[in-house]
Amino acid sequence: MSVSMSFDDLKAQTAAGTVDTVLVCLVDMQGRLMGKRFHAVHFVQSAFEETHCCNYLLATDIEMATPSGYAATSWERGYGDYIMKPDLSTLRPVPWLAGTVMVLCDVLDHHTHKEVPHSPRAVLKAQVARLKAMGFDAMMATELEFFLFAKSFDEIRKSGFRDLEPISGYNEDYHILQTTKEEHVMRPIRNHLYAAGLPIENSKGEAEAGQEELNIKYAPAMLTADYHSIAKHAVKEIAWQQGHAATFLPKWHHKRVGSSSHVHQSLWKDGKPVFYDADDALGMSELMKNYMAGLLKYAPDFTYFLAPYINSYKRFQKGTFAPTRTIWSVDNRTAGFRLCGEGTKGVRVECRIGGSDLNPYLAMAALIAAGIKGIEDKLPLDPPTMGDAYSGKSGFIPQTLRDARQTLMDSAMLRAAMGDDVIDHYARAAEWEIEEFDRVVTDYEVARGFERA
Repeated sequence: MSVSMSFDDLKAQTAAGTVDTVLVCLVDMQGRLMGKRFHAVHFVQSAFEETHCCNYLLATDIEMATPSGYAATSWERGYGDYIMKPDLSTLRPVPWLAGTVMVLCDVLDHHTHKEVPHSPRAVLKAQVARLKAMGFDAMMATELEFFLFAKSFDEIRKSGFRDLEPISGYNEDYHILQTTKEEHVMRPIRNHLYAAGLPIENSKGEAEAGQEELNIKYAPAMLTADYHSIAKHAVKEIAWQQGHAATFLPKWHHKRVGSSSHVHQSLWKDGKPVFYDADDALGMSELMKNYMAGLLKYAPDFTYFLAPYINSYKRFQKGTFAPTRTIWSVDNRTAGFRLCGEGTKGVRVECRIGGSDLNPYLAMAALIAAGIKGIEDKLPLDPPTMGDAYSGKSGFIPQTLRDARQTLMDSAMLRAAMGDDVIDHYARAAEWEIEEFDRVVTDYEVARGFERA
């Protein structure tokens, strides 16, 4: 499915008065949409060429604080401008907001007009270009898992995020009755996103009370990342419109299951899948085996891009359908990497490590980089793990953000693929998250030690 709005369409709808607002957005380090609301007349007259933003937008934390330690921008350098260059191929209606359309932007250096290398869209573009030079296209899909809550964002915030009550009272995995009760939120999510040009396939109840999953059809990697970020934004806005809160926090309570974002991936050439080999027992081509071997070998290196916060690592628990080991298996949901569609042209690898808080551009870029390295080095693929993947004694995913940051810093593969500046930039982001957490006294510490310590 392609986006149905052209620039000529926008000009016509603006002239007719049916569109009055253009959301001009970049994707920040956290995968969120940031930008400006333009009057549509001004946008079609001039702002479609470019607009400007403060360069701190790619050097803040999730609270919009401005930590020191970034080479790209700082208080010492004065926080200058970036150019936001609208990618008019991403124009789309925003049906859940009256008279509104959206466009995504590339982020350019104000002086050189070159893409800012640590911009998430630029990071993914670079890896897609490397694949293209090898003759391949990456086809990908992400699954979005999230929780809906009975109360609104404001009510929950004012309560101090206590006594959180999911929208349902019991596990609703595939449950039609319970999800019917949530259709006032989920139906507009599906329909509005479809009308915005996203190829929505379905939604379903997931494996916990109040947990939802939204599935979007596979597409080229850049489109998939765009779809993911727009859908995540829409889920929050539409839930808010209906008086509810939605969270993509991977683990909001230790007694509840976590939320993931599985990434499905395959390579295509000349419009045909090249991961498929009819003569192989599992339908896997040698190219696919090399690619998967790269994913397995370098999983510790890129775990940060799949799990970028302290809370991300609370999800990796035995017996929760969240993986703990960087192994692969055939149609086995306990493994970090699952072979799906074995024996068919739809054969693909599903990375199950990523949490619902990942930035899709960075996650997919890291996966592609590891796969490319596997192909380049013709890495052999070990046999699949059978049975319960939690029972093994080796090959563990980094267990903390501190460990994941270190493997990112030490990754010669990612430094060669993405550049030292990009890796150092995101390693600083991880370091800051650790510093911020380390200075906070948690409720757990107080309750555990207040009297007994």
